[in-house]
Amino acid sequence: MLPQNKRQIRHKQDMKGAINMKECMVILKSIDDVKEFVALTNKAAIDCDLVSGRYAVDAKSIMGIFSLDLSKELKMVIHADGSEADELLEQIAKFRA
Repeated sequence: MLPQNKRQIRHKQDMKGAINMKECMVILKSIDDVKEFVALTNKAAIDCDLVSGRYAVDAKSIMGIFSLDLSKELKMVIHADGSEADELLEQIAKFRA
């Protein structure tokens, strides 16, 4: 695992060059990790998804997350940019791969 300052956060831009989403990789190793992750994402007023292969689920849905292969890293896509997205990324830092 990379040191925290080396973990990658990708920014996606729209056609006009404005950043409108962020992506990072997360790993959820246990049921307690999933519960805590869902609690943190539900506190945020922004939309976010988890992607595993061709499947994407709402990151606020505990049932959706349990339908994914949790033995692999998951891509988290935050559909916002700015202070709320940055705050959520800070809160989930311990789950970043």
